[in-house]
Amino acid sequence: MGVHENIGFSDFPDQSQTSGKAVEVCFNYDSSKILPGTCVRDDLEEPFMTIIKLDDGRHVLSTECQFRVVGPCF
Repeated sequence: MGVHENIGFSDFPDQSQTSGKAVEVCFNYDSSKILPGTCVRDDLEEPFMTIIKLDDGRHVLSTECQFRVVGPCF
């Protein structure tokens, strides 16, 4: 558990344009095995978290995988 001053009942970090976009994810730099997903959070300010929901229902942090946005980012 934790506490962060940017996150609260009425506070949340600003999000990048990557939030809500389709992504492709791989693990351990093995781009021969790609999983589709959606970026559900990409903070532009503290705590700078990026969270991806894989299409199989799992959630991963950007620190646990490699990913790229599918299609235009902006």
